[in-house]
Amino acid sequence: MIKLKWVTENVPSEMEIRQVYGVVFNEEGKTLIRCELKKGKKVYSLAGGTPEPFETTMEETLRREFVEEVNTTLKNEIYYIGYQEVDEDNGTPIYAQVRMTALIDEIGKLQPDPDTGDTYERLLVSPKKAIELLSWGEIGEKLIISATKLATEKFGIKPSEDDEIIFV
Repeated sequence: MIKLKWVTENVPSEMEIRQVYGVVFNEEGKTLIRCELKKGKKVYSLAGGTPEPFETTMEETLRREFVEEVNTTLKNEIYYIGYQEVDEDNGTPIYAQVRMTALIDEIGKLQPDPDTGDTYERLLVSPKKAIELLSWGEIGEKLIISATKLATEKFGIKPSEDDEIIFV
């Protein structure tokens, strides 16, 4: 059984980082999530993905993945939130799924992900609505709350409190 743990410290140098995903905000305090159809059901997630060998920082991975998956550029400042420690409980080494936050610079027109050919819906929602749609339990709630607090401190935004979903 897979064991997950939310960690706010830096990823230990010996631990592999397999994912870098972002909880990103617009100036109105809404966060961007993506939606795709899987077996006829809507599945909500954050944008992000796997670091490539040519990338030297987590920020590079996050920027590239946001352009590829949701055609969105991010402003200069990107902040580390924490990581999800993943223990697959099958003998493979424990690894990290990093989470970061940033402000959205520009959302471009919808286009397919160059890696998969899939086009994802993009939604801007309040942090509260993101917790509900992502449905990731306690770890997901801690992640969104941490990201919202950090974005409020670093970017000076006021988190949106309305339940409106904006398709972009």
